Amino acid sequence: MPDQVPHDVWQPDRTVAAPAWPVPPWGAALFRGVRGLCPACGKTHIFAGYLKVVPECTNCGAPVGSLRADDAPPYFTIFIVGHLLAPLIFTVETTWHPALGLQAAIWLPLSLLLTLGLLRPVKGATVGLMLKLGMQKAQGEA
Repeated sequence: MPDQVPHDVWQPDRTVAAPAWPVPPWGAALFRGVRGLCPACGKTHIFAGYLKVVPECTNCGAPVGSLRADDAPPYFTIFIVGHLLAPLIFTVETTWHPALGLQAAIWLPLSLLLTLGLLRPVKGATVGLMLKLGMQKAQGEA
């Protein structure tokens, strides 16, 4: 007896509907997000405040507000700042041996400024990546 699937058996529809907004290439979505622009069209801003994302793009209608970045941008920002400052801290310590108070006066404000300066671009890039991957929350999700 052959192991063939009969043709009259129901098969689910596996096609994916195209979104109503433009889907950019990877680089464009990330770069637009870093600049704080809509990752789909690049024409309008995606932030309504420092980190608050607008519900949707006023130009193309992309649902950027339903892209829940949550904890990823702070994690990526801490990762980047740590990898930028750790070699500098170790180099300064081994080369000049400055006093602990001087190091605290230098590295703590610098790490704060870098973190606050990178958090918004990193969140924009994360939103761009999530839009490209189609990771918006479902309609009934709170």
